[in-house]
Amino acid sequence: MAIDHLFEDAGRIMTIVSFATFLGIFAWTYVLRKEQDFAATAAIPFADDDVEDDYV
Repeated sequence: MAIDHLFEDAGRIMTIVSFATFLGIFAWTYVLRKEQDFAATAAIPFADDDVEDDYV
């Protein structure tokens, strides 16, 4: 039937769109971003806080 053929085509198109989206996210994350962009953010947990403890 024609409707079965339509659903098969829609499934193929969604597979291609999903894979293209995955590749786009992968490229944006690993290829287009440099390590320098993430260096400052990665160092935040190790930064010294110069806050005095008022609880002592």
